[in-house]
Amino acid sequence: MGSKKKPPYDIEFREGAVRIVVETGRPAGDVAEELGINPGTLHSWVSRWRRNGTTSSDRPLRPTAASGGGGGRLHR
Repeated sequence: MGSKKKPPYDIEFREGAVRIVVETGRPAGDVAEELGINPGTLHSWVSRWRRNGTTSSDRPLRPTAASGGGGGRLHR
């Protein structure tokens, strides 16, 4: 018997799950349990979002302060 692989979660689901954790401050493990996903999966999405501003890639969408890009919008 082989293992059954679930299809990947769509971007809206991932971002919604991360938003719950980030905006409410609730533990990722509790949110993951309610959503029926692995807690480690949600932890990795939250970490990736905090690092890059996205749940879908390890590439930043925008420059960050750590990369010397100023970390956000340009103010004039």
